[in-house]
Amino acid sequence: MTVERFNAEFEQIKPQLKSYILRMTASVEDTEDILQDTWLKASEKLATFKGDSSLKTWIFAIGSNLTIDHQRKRKRWPEQVTDICREAALNDPMAFQKTMEIITTSQYAKFEIKEHIAFCFTCITKSLPLEQHLCLLLKEVYDFKVKEISTIIGNNEAMVKYHLHTARAKMIDIFEGRCALINKAGMCHQCSEINGIFNPKQNTQEEIVKIKMAQEAEKADKQKLFDLRMEVVKGIDPFASGAHELQLHHLTFNRKIMEEYLKKEE
Repeated sequence: MTVERFNAEFEQIKPQLKSYILRMTASVEDTEDILQDTWLKASEKLATFKGDSSLKTWIFAIGSNLTIDHQRKRKRWPEQVTDICREAALNDPMAFQKTMEIITTSQYAKFEIKEHIAFCFTCITKSLPLEQHLCLLLKEVYDFKVKEISTIIGNNEAMVKYHLHTARAKMIDIFEGRCALINKAGMCHQCSEINGIFNPKQNTQEEIVKIKMAQEAEKADKQKLFDLRMEVVKGIDPFASGAHELQLHHLTFNRKIMEEYLKKEE
Protein backbone atom coordinates (compact mmCIF):
# COMPACT_ATOMS: atom_id res chain seq x y z
CA MET A 1 0.00 0.00 0.00
CA THR A 2 1.74 3.12 -1.22
CA VAL A 3 1.02 6.57 0.19
CA GLU A 4 -0.29 7.67 -3.20
CA ARG A 5 -2.73 4.75 -3.43
CA PHE A 6 -3.82 5.26 0.18
CA ASN A 7 -4.56 8.95 -0.38
CA ALA A 8 -6.49 8.21 -3.57
CA GLU A 9 -8.61 5.51 -1.90
CA PHE A 10 -9.14 7.62 1.21
CA GLU A 11 -10.64 10.35 -0.97
CA GLN A 12 -13.08 7.80 -2.43
CA ILE A 13 -14.05 6.54 1.02
CA LYS A 14 -14.17 10.02 2.58
CA PRO A 15 -17.79 11.02 1.73
CA GLN A 16 -19.26 7.91 3.38
CA LEU A 17 -16.90 8.13 6.35
CA LYS A 18 -17.75 11.79 6.82
CA SER A 19 -21.51 11.23 6.77
CA TYR A 20 -21.10 8.25 9.13
CA ILE A 21 -19.21 10.34 11.69
CA LEU A 22 -21.77 13.14 11.39
CA ARG A 23 -24.61 10.70 12.06
CA MET A 24 -22.77 9.53 15.17
CA THR A 25 -21.81 12.96 16.53
CA ALA A 26 -24.50 15.31 15.12
CA SER A 27 -21.76 17.93 14.94
CA VAL A 28 -20.19 19.35 11.78
CA GLU A 29 -17.17 20.66 13.68
CA ASP A 30 -16.55 17.38 15.52
CA THR A 31 -16.98 15.49 12.26
CA GLU A 32 -14.30 17.57 10.53
CA ASP A 33 -11.92 17.09 13.47
CA ILE A 34 -12.45 13.32 13.68
CA LEU A 35 -12.18 12.96 9.91
CA GLN A 36 -8.83 14.76 9.92
CA ASP A 37 -7.62 12.70 12.89
CA THR A 38 -8.66 9.52 11.07
CA TRP A 39 -6.57 10.45 8.04
CA LEU A 40 -3.58 11.35 10.22
CA LYS A 41 -3.74 8.17 12.28
CA ALA A 42 -4.29 5.96 9.23
CA SER A 43 -1.35 7.65 7.48
CA GLU A 44 0.89 7.06 10.49
CA LYS A 45 -0.18 3.41 10.78
CA LEU A 46 -0.20 2.65 7.05
CA ALA A 47 2.74 0.25 7.38
CA THR A 48 0.64 -1.92 9.73
CA PHE A 49 -2.09 -2.45 7.12
CA LYS A 50 -1.62 -6.06 5.98
CA GLY A 51 -4.69 -6.42 3.79
CA ASP A 52 -6.52 -8.79 6.17
CA SER A 53 -9.58 -6.61 5.56
CA SER A 54 -10.44 -4.06 2.88
CA LEU A 55 -8.85 -0.66 3.22
CA LYS A 56 -12.34 0.79 3.68
CA THR A 57 -13.00 -1.50 6.66
CA TRP A 58 -9.59 -0.65 8.13
CA ILE A 59 -10.17 3.10 7.79
CA PHE A 60 -13.70 2.85 9.20
CA ALA A 61 -12.26 0.96 12.18
CA ILE A 62 -9.87 3.83 12.91
CA GLY A 63 -12.62 6.42 12.43
CA SER A 64 -15.04 4.43 14.58
CA ASN A 65 -12.57 4.12 17.46
CA LEU A 66 -11.92 7.85 17.41
CA THR A 67 -15.67 8.52 17.29
CA ILE A 68 -16.30 6.10 20.18
CA ASP A 69 -13.67 7.86 22.30
CA HIS A 70 -15.32 11.17 21.50
CA GLN A 71 -18.90 10.03 22.13
CA ARG A 72 -18.27 8.18 25.40
CA LYS A 73 -17.97 11.58 27.07
CA ARG A 74 -21.47 12.52 25.95
CA LYS A 75 -24.93 11.44 27.02
CA ARG A 76 -27.46 9.77 24.76
CA TRP A 77 -30.27 11.90 23.43
CA PRO A 78 -33.85 11.13 24.56
CA GLU A 79 -36.22 9.33 22.19
CA GLN A 80 -38.45 12.42 22.08
CA VAL A 81 -35.60 14.58 20.78
CA THR A 82 -37.62 15.82 17.80
CA ASP A 83 -40.48 16.94 20.05
CA ILE A 84 -38.12 18.80 22.38
CA CYS A 85 -36.33 20.55 19.51
CA ARG A 86 -39.58 21.38 17.72
CA GLU A 87 -40.88 23.10 20.85
CA ALA A 88 -37.60 24.98 21.26
CA ALA A 89 -37.68 26.15 17.64
CA LEU A 90 -41.26 27.39 17.94
CA ASN A 91 -40.25 29.47 20.96
CA ASP A 92 -37.14 30.93 19.33
CA PRO A 93 -37.96 33.61 16.70
CA MET A 94 -34.27 33.94 15.80
CA ALA A 95 -34.06 30.25 14.90
CA PHE A 96 -36.94 30.57 12.43
CA GLN A 97 -35.48 33.80 11.02
CA LYS A 98 -32.12 32.13 10.39
CA THR A 99 -33.85 29.19 8.71
CA MET A 100 -35.76 31.49 6.39
CA GLU A 101 -32.54 33.35 5.53
CA ILE A 102 -30.94 30.08 4.47
CA ILE A 103 -33.97 29.07 2.43
CA THR A 104 -34.06 32.37 0.56
CA THR A 105 -30.31 32.69 -0.06
CA SER A 106 -28.95 29.15 -0.51
CA GLN A 107 -29.32 26.84 -3.49
CA TYR A 108 -28.89 23.93 -1.06
CA ALA A 109 -31.91 24.58 1.13
CA LYS A 110 -34.83 23.03 -0.71
CA PHE A 111 -36.90 21.17 1.87
CA GLU A 112 -37.96 17.66 0.87
CA ILE A 113 -39.78 15.12 3.02
CA LYS A 114 -37.16 12.48 2.23
CA GLU A 115 -34.51 14.81 3.60
CA HIS A 116 -36.43 15.17 6.84
CA ILE A 117 -36.88 11.40 7.17
CA ALA A 118 -33.09 11.03 7.02
CA PHE A 119 -32.62 13.95 9.42
CA CYS A 120 -35.14 12.47 11.86
CA PHE A 121 -33.32 9.13 11.77
CA THR A 122 -30.01 10.83 12.61
CA CYS A 123 -31.48 12.51 15.68
CA ILE A 124 -33.48 9.57 17.03
CA THR A 125 -30.71 6.98 16.61
CA LYS A 126 -28.67 9.04 19.04
CA SER A 127 -30.98 7.69 21.74
CA LEU A 128 -29.43 4.23 21.23
CA PRO A 129 -26.53 2.87 23.29
CA LEU A 130 -23.26 3.66 21.51
CA GLU A 131 -22.46 0.13 20.30
CA GLN A 132 -25.99 -0.37 18.96
CA HIS A 133 -25.82 2.99 17.19
CA LEU A 134 -22.52 2.09 15.52
CA CYS A 135 -23.64 -1.36 14.39
CA LEU A 136 -26.96 -0.11 13.05
CA LEU A 137 -25.35 2.58 10.93
CA LEU A 138 -22.58 0.34 9.64
CA LYS A 139 -24.96 -2.43 8.59
CA GLU A 140 -28.16 -0.67 7.56
CA VAL A 141 -26.80 2.55 6.05
CA TYR A 142 -23.26 1.73 4.94
CA ASP A 143 -23.80 -1.92 3.96
CA PHE A 144 -20.96 -3.50 5.92
CA LYS A 145 -21.28 -7.24 6.54
CA VAL A 146 -21.44 -8.59 10.09
CA LYS A 147 -17.89 -9.94 9.81
CA GLU A 148 -16.62 -6.52 8.73
CA ILE A 149 -18.47 -4.78 11.56
CA SER A 150 -16.91 -7.25 13.98
CA THR A 151 -13.49 -6.12 12.72
CA ILE A 152 -14.43 -2.44 12.87
CA ILE A 153 -15.70 -2.43 16.46
CA GLY A 154 -13.37 -5.15 17.76
CA ASN A 155 -16.11 -7.46 18.99
CA ASN A 156 -17.27 -10.95 18.03
CA GLU A 157 -19.92 -11.56 15.39
CA ALA A 158 -22.45 -12.88 17.90
CA MET A 159 -22.33 -9.60 19.82
CA VAL A 160 -22.60 -7.60 16.58
CA LYS A 161 -25.73 -9.57 15.67
CA TYR A 162 -27.15 -8.91 19.13
CA HIS A 163 -26.51 -5.16 18.83
CA LEU A 164 -28.11 -5.12 15.38
CA HIS A 165 -31.18 -7.07 16.45
CA THR A 166 -31.69 -4.92 19.55
CA ALA A 167 -31.13 -1.63 17.71
CA ARG A 168 -33.49 -2.54 14.86
CA ALA A 169 -36.20 -3.65 17.29
CA LYS A 170 -35.86 -0.44 19.29
CA MET A 171 -35.97 1.84 16.27
CA ILE A 172 -38.91 -0.03 14.73
CA ASP A 173 -40.79 0.39 18.00
CA ILE A 174 -40.02 4.12 18.17
CA PHE A 175 -41.01 4.84 14.58
CA GLU A 176 -44.16 2.74 14.76
CA GLY A 177 -45.32 4.69 17.78
CA ARG A 178 -44.30 8.10 16.48
CA CYS A 179 -44.19 8.35 12.70
CA ALA A 180 -47.46 9.42 11.08
CA LEU A 181 -46.07 8.30 7.71
CA ILE A 182 -46.22 4.64 8.74
CA ASN A 183 -48.93 4.66 11.40
CA LYS A 184 -52.12 6.74 11.30
CA ALA A 185 -51.96 6.93 15.08
CA GLY A 186 -48.40 8.23 14.98
CA MET A 187 -47.99 11.41 17.00
CA CYS A 188 -45.30 13.04 14.84
CA HIS A 189 -46.43 14.98 11.76
CA GLN A 190 -43.29 17.09 11.40
CA CYS A 191 -42.66 15.99 7.81
CA SER A 192 -46.06 17.38 6.82
CA GLU A 193 -45.82 20.43 9.07
CA ILE A 194 -42.42 21.55 7.85
CA ASN A 195 -43.26 20.84 4.24
CA GLY A 196 -46.34 23.02 4.62
CA ILE A 197 -44.21 25.89 5.96
CA PHE A 198 -41.39 25.72 3.42
CA ASN A 199 -43.40 24.56 0.40
CA PRO A 200 -46.80 26.28 0.86
CA LYS A 201 -47.75 25.82 -2.80
CA GLN A 202 -46.96 22.12 -2.78
CA ASN A 203 -49.51 19.38 -2.07
CA THR A 204 -47.97 17.65 0.92
CA GLN A 205 -50.01 14.47 0.58
CA GLU A 206 -48.95 14.10 -3.04
CA GLU A 207 -45.32 14.38 -1.96
CA ILE A 208 -45.82 11.85 0.82
CA VAL A 209 -47.30 9.19 -1.45
CA LYS A 210 -44.22 9.41 -3.67
CA ILE A 211 -42.26 7.84 -0.83
CA LYS A 212 -42.35 4.07 -1.00
CA MET A 213 -42.38 3.74 2.78
CA ALA A 214 -45.63 5.72 2.91
CA GLN A 215 -47.08 3.76 -0.03
CA GLU A 216 -46.40 0.45 1.73
CA ALA A 217 -47.42 1.59 5.22
CA GLU A 218 -50.75 -0.24 5.40
CA LYS A 219 -49.66 -3.56 3.90
CA ALA A 220 -45.97 -4.04 4.69
CA ASP A 221 -44.76 -5.51 8.00
CA LYS A 222 -42.65 -3.57 10.49
CA GLN A 223 -39.36 -5.02 9.30
CA LYS A 224 -40.05 -4.13 5.68
CA LEU A 225 -41.07 -0.58 6.59
CA PHE A 226 -37.82 -0.13 8.47
CA ASP A 227 -35.87 -1.41 5.46
CA LEU A 228 -37.70 1.11 3.27
CA ARG A 229 -36.80 3.87 5.72
CA MET A 230 -33.17 2.79 5.44
CA GLU A 231 -33.38 3.10 1.66
CA VAL A 232 -34.40 6.73 2.13
CA VAL A 233 -31.53 7.37 4.56
CA LYS A 234 -28.98 5.71 2.25
CA GLY A 235 -30.08 7.97 -0.57
CA ILE A 236 -29.29 11.17 1.35
CA ASP A 237 -25.75 12.49 1.77
CA PRO A 238 -26.05 15.03 4.61
CA PHE A 239 -23.12 17.00 3.17
CA ALA A 240 -24.12 16.94 -0.50
CA SER A 241 -27.89 16.72 -0.78
CA GLY A 242 -30.10 19.37 -2.30
CA ALA A 243 -31.00 20.65 1.17
CA HIS A 244 -27.80 19.96 3.06
CA GLU A 245 -27.22 23.56 4.20
CA LEU A 246 -30.71 23.74 5.69
CA GLN A 247 -30.47 20.33 7.35
CA LEU A 248 -27.01 20.94 8.79
CA HIS A 249 -28.33 24.19 10.27
CA HIS A 250 -31.21 22.27 11.85
CA LEU A 251 -28.81 19.62 13.17
CA THR A 252 -26.61 22.28 14.75
CA PHE A 253 -29.69 23.80 16.39
CA ASN A 254 -30.86 20.42 17.68
CA ARG A 255 -27.44 19.62 19.11
CA LYS A 256 -27.40 22.94 20.97
CA ILE A 257 -30.87 22.29 22.39
CA MET A 258 -29.91 18.76 23.43
CA GLU A 259 -26.79 19.95 25.21
CA GLU A 260 -28.87 22.46 27.17
CA TYR A 261 -31.60 19.89 27.86
CA LEU A 262 -29.20 17.19 29.08
CA LYS A 263 -27.37 19.68 31.29
CA LYS A 264 -30.64 20.59 33.00
CA GLU A 265 -31.40 16.88 33.49
CA GLU A 266 -28.16 16.30 35.43
